[in-house]
Amino acid sequence: MIQPITNALTIDFEDWYQGLEIPMSEWKGFEDRIVPVGRRLLKLFAEAGARATFFILGKVAQDHPEIVEEIAAAGHEIATHGYSHTLIYTQTPEVFREELALSIRLLEDITGHTIRGHRAPFFSVTKQSLWALDVMKDLGIEYDSSIFPVRNYRYGIEDAPRWPYRIPVQGGELDEWPITTWKLHGKSIPVAGGAYFRIFPYALTRTAFRAINAEGHPAVFYLHPWEIDPGHPRIQLPRRVATITHYFNLASTEGRLKQLLRDFRFAPMHEVLHVR
Repeated sequence: MIQPITNALTIDFEDWYQGLEIPMSEWKGFEDRIVPVGRRLLKLFAEAGARATFFILGKVAQDHPEIVEEIAAAGHEIATHGYSHTLIYTQTPEVFREELALSIRLLEDITGHTIRGHRAPFFSVTKQSLWALDVMKDLGIEYDSSIFPVRNYRYGIEDAPRWPYRIPVQGGELDEWPITTWKLHGKSIPVAGGAYFRIFPYALTRTAFRAINAEGHPAVFYLHPWEIDPGHPRIQLPRRVATITHYFNLASTEGRLKQLLRDFRFAPMHEVLHVR
């Protein structure tokens, strides 16, 4: 009997306001909800018997080390999501290096584990910021999951490979694990998490995952904790696409996630990397 494909379950672990392009200098004015919603997510995964990779924002680890400890104790992989949730291509290499090193140090000090994985805020490793991969390698990162093979006003390298691949960098190579897309009528459709998971009908997500797995590929799925917290504050922000989609259909996320975990097999990213 053919065993089902194991997919990668990943969480971009940030608070609700940290992904809204609000400068870190203004974060103190917002309500922190990451600890209770993080515990809710851990309970959901425990009930489903699922483990994930948590790409944890360095600032979250600094302010709430207890939730990082709980995530690690539950058997999930800890990886880095940078420190300040800033678009990498707006940073200098020096600032990026400083922030990434800080995030890695915070997470390793809390967990006692080596940090091997990285995902950029807003998937902001683009053609303008490929230099960041050299910095990651130099700081000990072994795999990245930041290059989204789509076109988006904020991220994406549309002609990048859709499946895991190795990227030559200074000092060797990095494994790159793109967020999964589904090829439909010649177009790459993002179907594997975030706002796309809330916007598209669940039936489309299920069909796409089945098709991807049938081709022998593991999917990389991602979600944010605030997406299972529809009661988080609503604030007025400049009218941007991300602002509109941030609040869209949040009430459906938890139910859809539970169904996804029933329908497919998942594991942390480093385990999927190991067996592929």
